[in-house]
Amino acid sequence: MIYLQGLPAFAAYFGMGLGFVALFLLAFLHSTPHRELQLIRSGNIAASLALAGALVGFCLPLSAAISASVSHLDLGLWGGVALLAQFAAHGFVRLLLPGFPARIERGETSAAITSGAAHLGVGLLNAAAMGS
Repeated sequence: MIYLQGLPAFAAYFGMGLGFVALFLLAFLHSTPHRELQLIRSGNIAASLALAGALVGFCLPLSAAISASVSHLDLGLWGGVALLAQFAAHGFVRLLLPGFPARIERGETSAAITSGAAHLGVGLLNAAAMGS
């Protein structure tokens, strides 16, 4: 079955990708003063938009890293860069929008969209830089 020869490599890279996503979500959810999942469960659209933007903003460069990596160590290093870039984006949003956590708790979608756009923008730039 020659067509399955790439399955172990696929499984390893996909598993590492899922591990990085889990790590990102754990770190992101614990680094914010508001509780996104609780807010999302109660119907707070702003919390959902902000988290979605951050998650997609992280997955964009992570997917570029998976595509361009030549080894598991390489993916680990570039996945770490993607993590750091998203936390830098989050710090930028907190500086740009004073009282950001309270704004999300109040359900201000304008703050959430701005945050999501910042995370997506950083993610796109990060992904492009990894692919060059």
